[in-house]
Amino acid sequence: MTQTAALALDMVDPEPIRFLDEDGTYAPSATAAEYAGELEQIGEPELREWYRDMVATRAFDTECTHLQRQGQLALWVPSVGQEGCQVGLARSLEPQDHVFPAYREHLVARVRGVSFLQVAKQFRGLTHGGWDVTDPAHGNFHLYTLVLGAQTQHATGVALSQVLDAKRRLGDTAMDAGEPAVETGEATMVFYGDGTSSQGDANESMIFAASYQTPEVFVVQNNRWAISVPVERQSRTPLYRRALGFGMRSVQIDGNDPLAAYAVGRRFLREARTGGGPGYIEALTYRIGAHTTSDDPTRYRESEELARWQRRDPIARLEAYLRSMGVGDDFFEEVRATSDAEAKRVRDQILTAPEPDADSMFAHVYSEPHPRIEEQRAWLDRYESSFEEGAA
Repeated sequence: MTQTAALALDMVDPEPIRFLDEDGTYAPSATAAEYAGELEQIGEPELREWYRDMVATRAFDTECTHLQRQGQLALWVPSVGQEGCQVGLARSLEPQDHVFPAYREHLVARVRGVSFLQVAKQFRGLTHGGWDVTDPAHGNFHLYTLVLGAQTQHATGVALSQVLDAKRRLGDTAMDAGEPAVETGEATMVFYGDGTSSQGDANESMIFAASYQTPEVFVVQNNRWAISVPVERQSRTPLYRRALGFGMRSVQIDGNDPLAAYAVGRRFLREARTGGGPGYIEALTYRIGAHTTSDDPTRYRESEELARWQRRDPIARLEAYLRSMGVGDDFFEEVRATSDAEAKRVRDQILTAPEPDADSMFAHVYSEPHPRIEEQRAWLDRYESSFEEGAA
């Protein structure tokens, strides 16, 4: 081992940024001090809404898991346990910012204006994507991506366009790597998991982001398991260090603390919009459930590990903090009842939603008519006609 490599492995990492400890007590880490000012406008009313987002998402998540087990959804991707970092980061965004999710950012979708029904439709196979990204009501929240890492390149492409737009406004049409960052007034945030951090797409995207100083925030939800592979097998060092090697500002946060996620997300997004270049946030959290409903985590995880992280539940942590502020039982009971009712309403809606016209699968594949698409459409027509009564 070289001396440089030895030094890198021996480096002492700062404590992850945290404002709430595991039992919900306000106890900022030393590393949180510089971000405390980001919370000045966050009070009890805002935290009540955050809590509502988290509980509603978990109720919906649970309902969709049941639906998949009953054969009503082809697949479901749970987000239980990761609601803390999602709500804080989602609430740190501004309306003009763009968001690129992976496939379990259900809470972020909700905050950005995408309904739970639209998310569920995707997993029932009723839509190509689930929602219209161009609709302003959907908060620039782009489509789920089940191709691991692809969304990092999509996000970097949009962030590059934000740089180009800003340069054009300044009368500068050149786009050269190595130039200083420009103020764009908008940013792009992309979410992915610890497993995707090992994908080439994610690392290539960071090269482009650093080279062109895009207004971008990479968020790695380190939930400890890339399906059955533990994060320790993917990296000998904490994941946030990878971004340091690309020349980005990079931090680790307690991903089950929504206050930490909000404060750091808000700071990084503001710096990105104002010419500070890209940033990287590693949110330390845990996937309480399965990777997807096709996975059995009991085959590779110890029950003691699961129990330890269940005690760090981000919903319980925020509830404890709200109770310390004087919020009483009536609020929590109302949120639970409302969230359960909303989840059941989505269940009824998804089970009665009409199936799409089969011809719709050929729409919007190309901007103009294409012979291959017409060939496939004709084949499907012949195939379906073969089932008609009296068909030879």
